[in-house]
Amino acid sequence: MVNFMKLEEIRFHGRGGQGVVALSELIADAAVREGKFARAFPWYGSARRGAPVLAFLAIGSKDSITRSMIYSPKYVIVLDPALHRVLPTVARGIKEGGIYLQNSAKDPKTLLTELNFDVKLSKLVIVDATKKAMDLTGSPIPNIVMLGSFVKATGLISLETATEVVKDRFPRMTDKYVQCLEEGYGKVSMEVFE
Repeated sequence: MVNFMKLEEIRFHGRGGQGVVALSELIADAAVREGKFARAFPWYGSARRGAPVLAFLAIGSKDSITRSMIYSPKYVIVLDPALHRVLPTVARGIKEGGIYLQNSAKDPKTLLTELNFDVKLSKLVIVDATKKAMDLTGSPIPNIVMLGSFVKATGLISLETATEVVKDRFPRMTDKYVQCLEEGYGKVSMEVFE
């Protein structure tokens, strides 16, 4: 019997060293722990620190998920604050009513004027994840803060499950990473479109 669970597709953009692939894996792990089927996979360019990195995640039924690139995601997550200026295609293909999350110090309205969306979004979500990660861990890796913002903006996974995943994956950094997760969840800016 085929399970017709709704297919949720997420595309991640960032640079090597920002935790793009780890973020996709953390969300996939949380989804699986909540009884869903998920598949995350990366696509690397030159595979070096600072080079653009792309990752994909699909959550749905086992029968509906492939290993193909995701061209029309409902969710786009951008971990590099300047990537949209040098790679304007990061927003391309997002579905009507989609949710766009970006690591940025800018307010949502300012960032919206810089982005070129072909469709109407349901939410534009901004969090200064690099600064928050630096303040809490001494490292500018934004992925755990972005995880908290993703949880808040989408509701696809719970904060409790995300916390469990972070604790299991990073046992030596548990306290600081849980703070990052909670900061991303609590200090996110959202522009909601009706």
